[in-house]
Amino acid sequence: MPVDTSPTITTPVSAGEYLYFLDRAFRGMLEVLAELGDDRVNTRPPLGGANSPYAIAYHCAEVADYWIGHVVAGRPSTRDRNAEFGATGSIETLREHIANVRRNLRDDLAAEVPLYPANPPSADYEGPDRPLTSTGVLLHVLEELAQHHGQVQLTRDVLLGKQAS
Repeated sequence: MPVDTSPTITTPVSAGEYLYFLDRAFRGMLEVLAELGDDRVNTRPPLGGANSPYAIAYHCAEVADYWIGHVVAGRPSTRDRNAEFGATGSIETLREHIANVRRNLRDDLAAEVPLYPANPPSADYEGPDRPLTSTGVLLHVLEELAQHHGQVQLTRDVLLGKQAS
């Protein structure tokens, strides 16, 4: 399927502004993990196919690094998407990993972002079902982080046995 080349509205977004919204999602996830503590962040809720809060947040860091760093900016990637869902560790380790990813993303977005991505995404990575411009890739990453931020919050609620009031 070809890239959508219909007329577009150009709305420039600075790298700093874009990263601000990614940071909000990452910060929110890390706050939830801190609320759970290291003793619970690696716990999977008792739901079929559910992932631990740590694994979800780690997956988000890898999503951002892969889609922006590799697909848009052209950095090499050795991503193992399936392994992300089994990731475990401490909150501090994840905080450091996210900080490193963010530094890489800042560098990736410091230069002019090309109209089209440097690399096609792997078909195995369940991205959008059509080719994207670099702007589309950036929107996809924001979409993923926003929905997974909510997933981390719901997972926390299940693990803590919170009920709607």
